[in-house]
Amino acid sequence: MRQIHVKRRIFVGGLMLAAMAGRLGNAATNSVVGKAEKIRGNVRRRQGGDEARLAVGGSVLDNDYVLTSTNSFADLALSETRILLGPQTELLIDSFIAEQGGTLELGLGRMVFDRPEGLSKVDVAVRTAFGMIGVRGTKFFCGPSRAAFAVFVERGAVSVEGGGVTRTVTAGQGVDFDRPGAAPSEPTNWGQARIRQAYASVGLP
Repeated sequence: MRQIHVKRRIFVGGLMLAAMAGRLGNAATNSVVGKAEKIRGNVRRRQGGDEARLAVGGSVLDNDYVLTSTNSFADLALSETRILLGPQTELLIDSFIAEQGGTLELGLGRMVFDRPEGLSKVDVAVRTAFGMIGVRGTKFFCGPSRAAFAVFVERGAVSVEGGGVTRTVTAGQGVDFDRPGAAPSEPTNWGQARIRQAYASVGLP
């Protein structure tokens, strides 16, 4: 009987060590790429089967999904780049390397990408259900805005590709998508009311 008890303890201990090794392996593979600067409401980060609430100062890892709930906002710092998320938004940090760039995927909701002027440019691609946004050091909004999906550029320029069409959008301009798979509209200048409304949707005054 004692022998069975000892074997059981060895078996359970082995499982615990394996679980710890798995967590350590994930931590080693998925490096820290940023942190949460500001959080309002319920914001969570998910990776694989693990999900936890994201608090101010909490780390954001490569391959993290960051999810905001109703009436919730997140301000993330990926090195010098700020990513602001509005309510009911899901963002995958597919791959990101500080000062080099990477790929983000906006699954739901809206976001603002903001990299200050004067810093070295980084190559970032933002995937969405509506198309691909190519970025090089700029500030822009993307998400629903008087259309199914829209992209507005405050500073710099982005390329917006969808439906086999690529538009270059420069400062003060925006494009709209009617539906996933459609081509982006011709760039047009946005008025102040629409700009304020878009930024307010991610918590900016």
